Amino acid sequence: MNLFFIFSRRITMDIIQVQNISMKFNLMEEKIDTLKEYVIKLIKGKLFYNEFIALKDVSFNVEKGDKIVFLSRDPRAMTAFFEIINGNRTPQAGKFAWGVTITTAYLPLDNTDFFESDLNLVDWLSQFGEGNEVYMKGFLGRMLFSGEEVLKKVNVLSGGEKMRCMIARMQLRNANCLILDTPTNHLDLESIQAFNNNLKTYKGNVLFSSHDHEFIETVANRIIELTPNGIIDKMMEYDEYITSDHIKEMRARMYGDN
Repeated sequence: MNLFFIFSRRITMDIIQVQNISMKFNLMEEKIDTLKEYVIKLIKGKLFYNEFIALKDVSFNVEKGDKIVFLSRDPRAMTAFFEIINGNRTPQAGKFAWGVTITTAYLPLDNTDFFESDLNLVDWLSQFGEGNEVYMKGFLGRMLFSGEEVLKKVNVLSGGEKMRCMIARMQLRNANCLILDTPTNHLDLESIQAFNNNLKTYKGNVLFSSHDHEFIETVANRIIELTPNGIIDKMMEYDEYITSDHIKEMRARMYGDN
């Protein structure tokens, strides 16, 4: 898989300013597996209401060169935050503002809605950028779609094929800030490595979440952990973060383990 991300707009120092964003989830609006998690926490005496805090007073600035991995014990907190800064969800408090020169490309965790059509791959990709059929086939070719495959209907694609299409869509944006919610899902090892190598040399900003230890360690230069009582924000390597006794004590306090 031949990945490349380029952008033409100059990046200013202010990428995004996030101020006091907070959000709670109502338990009745969540899936059944959430109820199981809630009951376990209730038995432990941690929760006493029918809602839980996903984000609380999240405030930070992103500056030029930051490649930030977002962590949380509850992955819904990370997805909620990414959805908020992409304008797909409204926080119950707080605000954010992108820098005037910033263009974003978002790779969401759930891409189901993008593929509920009977368009073929070329026509589907053409919705998201300018260019003729040859141009679109070039992007699809870099994602390992060749020959008659580009005429396949998008509603029959596998999870891995959908992810490759979403990456091609993202490349069309020429964005200088990438937002990636668990981008290695459904990708094979070779594709993950190609993605990893490209993000390491990418000159723009990256805001992402991942379960892949090596991916985080080699891409991120800053870590922000979203907890029910605020954030932990550190400019450090991931390996150092997860082994630091000081960070372990801080995390215990922020999650209310003590």
